[in-house]
Amino acid sequence: MGKRVAVVLAGCGVYDGSEIHESSAVLVHLSREGAQAEVYAPDVDQMHVVDHVKGQPTQEKRNVLVESARIARGNIKDLAKLDVKGLDALIIPGGFGVAKNLSTWATQGKNCIISKEVEEVLRAFHSAKKPIGLCCISPVLAAKIFPGCELTVGHDTECEKWPYAKTAETMKELGCKHVNKHVTEIHVDVKNKLVTTSAFMCNAPIHEIYDGIGKMVKEVVRLA
Repeated sequence: MGKRVAVVLAGCGVYDGSEIHESSAVLVHLSREGAQAEVYAPDVDQMHVVDHVKGQPTQEKRNVLVESARIARGNIKDLAKLDVKGLDALIIPGGFGVAKNLSTWATQGKNCIISKEVEEVLRAFHSAKKPIGLCCISPVLAAKIFPGCELTVGHDTECEKWPYAKTAETMKELGCKHVNKHVTEIHVDVKNKLVTTSAFMCNAPIHEIYDGIGKMVKEVVRLA
């Protein structure tokens, strides 16, 4: 039997949900590694809905589970039903939904609150010593919950290639160790079984983001 890996989504679309290319890359690479993905999302309203053409919020209301089901092709479960006992690992792709729907990082930064369900799931995998893979913005969840952990969101110096580098500085303020890595590289926190890669935190060609996520997935499955 292949490893069973929980993939937690936060909606559908980079500006208000899960980043679609990252989510798809995670699912493709899990399939390639012979692992079985089980997709979950919280049954809650999105913080807001963003028009992805204009980049502006709209008056619409959408549900995180319903929107995430688009990426999962309908094969998805409510995060409240996740049971860590039957699973070998956890992966959370990036996208602003992580900072808006799974936490309040988008509005409160290091003073954010992580949704109760999401925090419970992260703590359950961590205490069971099961690996956790995080990419793009999602390592901020671990930075908030696991003091002293080692993570990467790419580089900590802002430039055209690394437009979100201030995130690394904020994570350091939470007491975690940030390790600078290129987009095709991963960082492994052996003690906490955390595997991270920068993905779209880097202004890089999409195939490089895909390859970095592939390394993250491969290591998560190996650790499981």
